[in-house]
Amino acid sequence: MIILNSRFCLSKEEKDSMLAEIKAFFQEKRDEEIGDLGALLLLDFFAERLAPFFFNRGINAAKAMLSVKLDDLHELEILS
Repeated sequence: MIILNSRFCLSKEEKDSMLAEIKAFFQEKRDEEIGDLGALLLLDFFAERLAPFFFNRGINAAKAMLSVKLDDLHELEILS
């Protein structure tokens, strides 16, 4: 496992795949070649500064879905 920061761990394969995606993006969209260091700096930035927003959005969506499902369970309760 490769630790990008205290919250996000990636396997070497995942990290390498992400670095390749970043490099391909710059080549395709900006016609600019960036090296491994540039791609790694961007990946670290995304993991540190941007990933928490997406992670929290996913957590909030999961909480909302679970809340709806729990309400469904409460409706099944047999009152005595």
